[in-house]
Amino acid sequence: MSHFIDVILPLPLQKRFTYAIDEGEASFLQPGMRVAVPFGKSKVYTAIVAKIHQTPPQVYEAKPINQILDKQPLVTTQQLAFWSWIASYYMCAEGDVLKAALPGAFLLESESVVQLIKSANIEEADLKDEEYLVIEALQRQSSIKIQEVMKILDKKSVLPILNALVEKDLVVLNQEIYEQYKPKKVAFIKLNPDFDNEATMHQLLDELEKAPKQKEALLSYFTLKAKQPKPIKIKDLSEKSGVATAIIKSLVKKEILIEYQEKTDRLSYGGEASEKGIKLSELQQQAFSEIKEGLKELEVCLFHGITSSGKTEVYIKLIEEVINSGKQALYVLPEIALTTQLIQRLRNYFGDKVLVYHSKYSINERVEVYRHILEDSEKARIIVGARSSIFLPFANLGLVVVDEEHETSFKQFDPAPRYHARDAAIVLANLFKAKTILGSATPSLESYFNAEHHKYALVNLNRRYGDVLEPEIEIVDLKTKYKKKEMKGHFSDRMLQEIKETLKLGEQVILFQNRRGFSPVLECNTCGHSPQCPNCDVSLTYHSHNNQLRCHYCGYHIAMQRKCMACDSPEITTKGFGTEQIETELKSIFPEYKTARMDQDTTRGKYAYEKLITAFEQQEIDILIGTQMLTKGLDFRKINLVGIMNADNLLNFPDFRAHERSFQLMLQVAGRAGRTKKRGKVLIQSYNPHHQIVQQVSIGDYAGMYKDQLEERYNYKYPPFYRLIRLTLKCRDYSKTNDAADWIAIAMKNVFKEYVLGPEFPPVARIRNEYYKNILLKIPQQQSLGKTKLAISRIMESFRAISAFRSVKVVINVDPV
Repeated sequence: MSHFIDVILPLPLQKRFTYAIDEGEASFLQPGMRVAVPFGKSKVYTAIVAKIHQTPPQVYEAKPINQILDKQPLVTTQQLAFWSWIASYYMCAEGDVLKAALPGAFLLESESVVQLIKSANIEEADLKDEEYLVIEALQRQSSIKIQEVMKILDKKSVLPILNALVEKDLVVLNQEIYEQYKPKKVAFIKLNPDFDNEATMHQLLDELEKAPKQKEALLSYFTLKAKQPKPIKIKDLSEKSGVATAIIKSLVKKEILIEYQEKTDRLSYGGEASEKGIKLSELQQQAFSEIKEGLKELEVCLFHGITSSGKTEVYIKLIEEVINSGKQALYVLPEIALTTQLIQRLRNYFGDKVLVYHSKYSINERVEVYRHILEDSEKARIIVGARSSIFLPFANLGLVVVDEEHETSFKQFDPAPRYHARDAAIVLANLFKAKTILGSATPSLESYFNAEHHKYALVNLNRRYGDVLEPEIEIVDLKTKYKKKEMKGHFSDRMLQEIKETLKLGEQVILFQNRRGFSPVLECNTCGHSPQCPNCDVSLTYHSHNNQLRCHYCGYHIAMQRKCMACDSPEITTKGFGTEQIETELKSIFPEYKTARMDQDTTRGKYAYEKLITAFEQQEIDILIGTQMLTKGLDFRKINLVGIMNADNLLNFPDFRAHERSFQLMLQVAGRAGRTKKRGKVLIQSYNPHHQIVQQVSIGDYAGMYKDQLEERYNYKYPPFYRLIRLTLKCRDYSKTNDAADWIAIAMKNVFKEYVLGPEFPPVARIRNEYYKNILLKIPQQQSLGKTKLAISRIMESFRAISAFRSVKVVINVDPV
């Protein structure tokens, strides 16, 4: 009876591939194990076993696998089920999900290597010229890659020559698979057991009289040993005794101390859990009970708590209960910036039961976290992470908390799978029969709509913790200020007066501007020309710190121009403003205070966020200017003033979610103000102070915003009443992009009639020399989502069969945000 396995390859293939295995392998293999398999002519990939069966493939002959890489499954059955759901719901390949889900170190790819057999008996007379050249090269170096053999012989088809050498038993062709993960080892020392009793100890110390530093090191060793039962590092002993490591090494040479190495965790947490138990306020306690009550009947609870109402404490209390029952908890956050503050709080409560997982971690750190969770170790009780943490191999998940659930950064844009971590987390929790809590001060319309229609339980917490007052919000009319000449740069006199007063009191200021760079546009006063990016349809942004004009889409940059590139006029001015320009203006207005900025340009490194946040917490920074990174649930005690530099560029964005999003952003950033006893202040500068959204933000009217926006969405057929799928076509050829978009749109309109919008060019229609075109499909509530996707897949299959459109890429985005 022949045996086969279906595997998932880390490639964007529409289906699984089948390989042949023998009886022994069939009895050993389990779904979720890794196997190295040949694919194509010479490639070898790491694939995941998805199914073991006895049905041979119909269309091709199954190749045998190369080797089995695991003793135990690396991927759990729940993960496989979850991957398959993501692939079908978000219309992508399982291989795409596999690449997103596993740390790169697990997905080894091959480089074919030729090695000489050491015991080979080489008869030069029997070799052909080309074979001789290969053997000669192998005698000089132990192994050569196939690509190098091609260079030596200067021909493509080298496999027959190598096969001949293999038959003559002179070389082996092996697929060398590189393991990238190396556990971090640390050197520890311990006392040689021979000196463990008192008599030998005294004798030893007498002998060391002539070597005072070695004696000093040894005495320090005993002091450390008495204080802590933990193993002692050479580094620690050197610091404690003030003796160089070389002297400690000489004690090792004399065999008085023994050096040994241990694998350590890069993620260990040395501190103890310092805070015991949480005191919830009356309102928090009530919310806590309501959440537990709501989750008895429903799987998901929406926790609508205003900014600074103390949602985190309620989460911690809920997590505590889940852990005590022996299960794991997952805490998902939208931004890495948030994890740094939260981890500290969680570690104060739970000690080293907290693990962190996000994209700024090195491959080795991710592998360690992955293994801990897979083994369900004591360290993996609580997992905190950004969106990718939903792919971890949970053993027994009990609770998922999605904080700031309205955030758009939960949605993955590129590459596939274009999943939404909030929606996927709910499905993940269902696989484990676990509960989900979605928390936010400004819930997304879709989640609130679900709560209103009793799909989710709804719990409100509408008082700030410790009865702190909500900030006072004031709107500054920029039109009038400019007319009356009461502006200094981009600051109204009102804003400057408030900043001065706040700084005098020794308190901090946050200024929000959702554009990075110095100024978005450079314009010539004579002819109106502004420098454009040659690869994208956008103007270049001016960055003053390095005096460059940069494109934020493709990274193209040129030096700042002295004169207009079109008419040579020296009259060029900058229009619009970004975080960098505000920083420059502030430094000239308040030179004696420290200003800093938080945007993508200043937070590139792994620890950049932490450094900025810590410096701000310790009041080394007086004014922090930032983009939307600032709006997320950061908790700073000393902020008394929040300034929104320009509310209008948020509102005038061409997107049906623009109003909802600007309401959320402004209210969230306002929520950073006055989080202690003193009432904070928020100033919003706008050219349109009577705009409905600006007014709703000023009184924190979520219900009003929800009602208005819902009505508009109903009238214009948008979520939550209709589902959306967006198809984006990209190609370097303008007319091909147009033709392909028209072809797909016509095919879709034949099936879905008036629910197809487009094809339409997006606001930025060319990026990196590729033209973009969008088609939007609206799906009414009563229409089956599965059948809709099936119809789209069929249209896409026919489309891919047209050779003229080979070069056109189509990206399918389900539930775009």
